[in-house]
Amino acid sequence: MTSEPATLRPSTRLVRTDVSDSWAWMRFDLLVRIVPFVLAYAVVHQLDTHRAALGLSGGRLGVQLVFAAVAAPLMFAAAVWVQLWLTRRRGALSVPADARDAWFQAGFYLVNGPVEEAFFRGLVQGGLGVLWGAPVGFAIATAIYVLYHRLGRWPWSDTFATALVGVPLGLAFWLLPGPPSLLGVSIAHIAATCGFLGPGPYLLKKLNLV
Repeated sequence: MTSEPATLRPSTRLVRTDVSDSWAWMRFDLLVRIVPFVLAYAVVHQLDTHRAALGLSGGRLGVQLVFAAVAAPLMFAAAVWVQLWLTRRRGALSVPADARDAWFQAGFYLVNGPVEEAFFRGLVQGGLGVLWGAPVGFAIATAIYVLYHRLGRWPWSDTFATALVGVPLGLAFWLLPGPPSLLGVSIAHIAATCGFLGPGPYLLKKLNLV
């Protein structure tokens, strides 16, 4: 359902969603993306003799938590700002109609973030890093992470915006002290996604910025 309150900029169109709208795409997403990603990671983790490179550990816990504490709010704020900038360029925004749907979407991103990190940073970057070296693993995994969003029919501007997540998180997975860990990057990924989708757009609407 689409509405355009009088307080909006004349050129901005809000596409409001409720829980049933969100669940419709989440249900499909779980089947075609989330479950296959988890299965692929689990199989390789069981078979790979270099499984430590895949990041399924707490790493150096203090470092991971400090990174998450700093990166999560910064990436949330940056993602909200990027979404606002893109919205003003495209003239439309998908936004939760109420707080219930915003929280419902946030719950899904709580699952999505660690799964994407496990697949792209752990499996692809970590696995290729073992085979061809960390810089090559980082470059290929980051490029794949950005471009795969285009498969979901994201506009090119939104697709390239995901580099603002993929690049810093890929570097963090590679360069943070201690064994590779998905912990810090997963928390930051959740925050970034919540800023760009669901809660972030809801906040923009509540602040009358769109």
